[in-house]
Amino acid sequence: MPKNFLIYASETPASAPEKAPVEPPPERESLRILVIGSRQGVTGTIQTLYRLRFAEVREWSPLMPGPTPGEVMSILTRYILTT
Repeated sequence: MPKNFLIYASETPASAPEKAPVEPPPERESLRILVIGSRQGVTGTIQTLYRLRFAEVREWSPLMPGPTPGEVMSILTRYILTT
């Protein structure tokens, strides 16, 4: 039975390889949805969007510092068909 391990950003080794950017197929366009606000506001919005079946919580980036002190942000990348 495979084991899943959750590594927190603070526990990631400094020598961990960076993920290569994922290039969408040519017929797809990437869209980024950005949520910025208080920690409670951002996590609450992500959870609400999960309950609405918009996106899984795990699909969002880890919380990052926002553009204003005291704010955090998280990004969701989606791919849409371009025809």
